[in-house]
This record gives sequence, structure tokens and C-alpha cells, in this order.
Amino acid sequence: MALYKVEICGVNTSKLPVLTEEEKESLFERIKQGDQEAREIYINGNLRLVLSIIQRFMSSNENVDDLFQVGCIGLIKAIDNFDTTLNVKFSTYAVPMIMGEVRRYLRDNNSIRVSRSMRDIAYKAIYAKERLQKESQKEPTISEIAEEIGVDKEEIVAALDAIQSPVSLYEPVYTEGGDTLYVMDQISDKKNKEEIWIEELSLNEAVKRLSDREKYIVNLRFFKGKTQIEVADEIGISQAQVSRLEKSALKAMKKYLE
Repeated sequence: MALYKVEICGVNTSKLPVLTEEEKESLFERIKQGDQEAREIYINGNLRLVLSIIQRFMSSNENVDDLFQVGCIGLIKAIDNFDTTLNVKFSTYAVPMIMGEVRRYLRDNNSIRVSRSMRDIAYKAIYAKERLQKESQKEPTISEIAEEIGVDKEEIVAALDAIQSPVSLYEPVYTEGGDTLYVMDQISDKKNKEEIWIEELSLNEAVKRLSDREKYIVNLRFFKGKTQIEVADEIGISQAQVSRLEKSALKAMKKYLE
């Protein structure tokens, strides 16, 4: 893919404008008032951001003009949905949206096909996640997303996993003023990562295979934080018995998870 070309989609990339922070703030005030001219200026002033991001897909066989157009769609979505009260730079908000749009395009055109129904579930989950996050100002859980779109958690996790593309956490995706933005900077809080969702599902399945007494002890010990003595007092057996049952339960869970 020739990213060194000067003209992409009829745009002379060597002459793209660069907006100052003051200009960005001023333009966004006009955009919020419905000024279409300000919106066009803001889009043109951020096309360098799109170019910077699509460079990470240079190993793709896709046409650079197509990727640029798709990246511009992501940029426009970011502009239309950006909330200036979030106290974050526009580029920080826009980068994952532009990258997401390009990735969705590449996945839809990938030679390794994922079923249409699975892609639909994944995209619904992604859009629901973005919507819920914007409404509540916090990262939604897999359960909240599942309830929002009416799909089982297991199906959502499987669908998201199917459309994933491996990327290095230390891969730079954008540089501005000497400050580099890496992939890891765009990752959500650990407790909500998709890997944790999968682990949670596996753990729940492992617990289901325990006896009722073992389930009760595991719940008291590891989910409610009680000591073995407290558990023994609560269920009326000795601490030694609690210890044996606990070890047996953990061994059974470990065997299942392996």
C-alpha cells in the first residue's frame, strides 16, 4: 500500500491544514450551533490524524484511498459525538473511533470470513458499549451490554473474539507535538476487558460443577472475604473440615479450568 503518495482521494496530503488548540475550541463552539462551514474546516484540519492512523495498516492489501475514506467516516463520527465537557483532547477520543471504523471495514473484507450473524452481534455489542458509555460516563459491563441488545453474554464474548485482530500494546497509533499515543493508552480498565469477561464466564462454569456445600464455602471465602473460622461457625462444622472442603473445591475448579 503506497502511503507515500501525495494525493489521496483527490486530497493533496502535503498541504493539509493544522489547527491550533484555540482554533479547535472556537470551531467546536460553532459546530455545536449548527455551523456546517466550521464542521468542514474542522474535518479538514484533522485529516492528518486519519493519515497517521491508517499507516498502521500499511501491511494490508487494501487500497489506501479506500482506507482513507473509511478513516474519514470514523473522524466524522468522532466529531459528531465528541463531548467537550469530558475534559479530554479530541485526538484521544477520535483515535479509537477512527481505528475501529477501519478495523470493521477490514474485517468485513477479510479473506478469513466470520459469519454475518456473528459480525452483527459483535457490531451491536460495540455500538451498545459506546452508547452506554456515553450515557453513564463509565465503562459498561458485559452483562449490561447483553441486556441492552438482548443477547447472551457467551454469544457476545464469542462474537467479539471472532473479529479481533492481534495488535502490539506498544504499537504507536498517533504522534502529536512529540507525544506518542500507543494502543495500550486506548485500552479500557482491566476489570472490563474482554479477556476478563471470558475468565468470568469460565469461573462461573467451574463453580457450577461443585456440590452445594462447596459452592457455599467458596462464596463465603472468596466472594465475601470470610475466614475459615468464620465459615466454620456459620455452617456448623470444624475449621479442618472447611479447609478440606475448600481444597477439594479449588482442586476441582482448577482441573476444569485447565
